[in-house]
Amino acid sequence: MPTHAPHPLVVFDLDGTLVDSRLDLAESTNEMLETYGARPLPVDAVTRMVGEGAKKLVERALAASALNPDEPTALDRFRAIYDRRLLVHTRPYEGIGEVIRTAAARAALAVLSNKPEAPTRRLLEAFNLATAFTWVIGGDSTFPRKPDPSGLRHLVRVAGSTEATTLFVGDSMIDVETARRAGVRMCVAQYGFGDFRGELTLSGDELIAATPLAVGHAIEQFLQLATSPS
Repeated sequence: MPTHAPHPLVVFDLDGTLVDSRLDLAESTNEMLETYGARPLPVDAVTRMVGEGAKKLVERALAASALNPDEPTALDRFRAIYDRRLLVHTRPYEGIGEVIRTAAARAALAVLSNKPEAPTRRLLEAFNLATAFTWVIGGDSTFPRKPDPSGLRHLVRVAGSTEATTLFVGDSMIDVETARRAGVRMCVAQYGFGDFRGELTLSGDELIAATPLAVGHAIEQFLQLATSPS
């Protein structure tokens, strides 16, 4: 009896991969710091703190400003400010919309982000990207945040895919480690936050994309292999 081939799946990180949110994150962080009388931090300094969710960002920003990193109201203050500033400067990287539309014609798509689900969906909807993604998992889901691979493994299962037919596209070492732990292929978006932070330690088997257009080429390369007869 014939068996169905696994459906290819492409999973995307959000910040630094689909959207450039550096300035809104930095300005929200600085507005939060200013409520405690602290001076603003450089945008680049805040960018180096991004990647493991809002709680870690706030703790790092407070510590960098010689404030108590466990300040009890800081996270709520930041979230309220960032909710207001979410779409002031943030935009998709140039060309990413076409990359997503092209990929969606040949694979199932998902987003796996450490940003909470509500603002993740707001951003995707604001830029007319939401309908391309069948699944969206945020950092406040029932799964632990990246680099824990649980969310990615769940997406592989519900998509009817396999490790060999799943590609994770992300910009940070957190994303690379998530892909490694889940056993899926990885495409590194070098235009994002991770390469800027100088944190990437790669093994040589990752697909590398210096631009969003190159992400599209990497996805095409992956899909050719994932869908070719074995």
